[in-house]
Amino acid sequence: MSTIKIIYFDLDGGRAEPIRLALSIANTEFEDKRISFPEFGELKSTLPLGAVPVAEIDGETYTQCNALNRYFGKQAGLYPDDAWQAFLCDEVMDIIEDASNAMGKTMGLQGDALKAAREELASGKLASILRLLNKRLEDAGSEYFADSKLTMADLKMLELLGTLTSGFFDHIPTDIVQKQAPLLVTHMQKVMSDQGVSAYYQKRSQ
Repeated sequence: MSTIKIIYFDLDGGRAEPIRLALSIANTEFEDKRISFPEFGELKSTLPLGAVPVAEIDGETYTQCNALNRYFGKQAGLYPDDAWQAFLCDEVMDIIEDASNAMGKTMGLQGDALKAAREELASGKLASILRLLNKRLEDAGSEYFADSKLTMADLKMLELLGTLTSGFFDHIPTDIVQKQAPLLVTHMQKVMSDQGVSAYYQKRSQ
């Protein structure tokens, strides 16, 4: 049996959250290594691309969150076998990465520059992404993005929506999802009520 360590920031959410959820749903033992931002600065030079999340599997370090999503998702039965359904899952995950990357580019800005960048993002690219994701969910039947069941696309969507509705990003309206993609609000509630997902967060709260 492989030894697995997931290294990411000490927060619920972010790019490692779908990986953590998949491992938990699969009842796979893993070390959930949560680091502070100062600790990340110390570790950065030792990481394959200077970024997290990474997974240490049997002592070897691997990167790229969507590749890790697919690998652990397959083991948990959360990634489609059908090629077309796998594509639909991948498309959603990559669209969400576009959103995350766009928001990440505003980090480090301050004052009026931050406000202007975030407001432009909210009314522009982010709004377009949310509307596209709303359409993809509607086209798939309005419950799940692929395979007519919970997949890694849904777990990654949950992470994005949690970030957007939490107020974590100043100047991104917390009602942006409700206004631009109302189906995603219902979807978020459905995914949170999934037995495996709810069990993970219940355990986290203890």
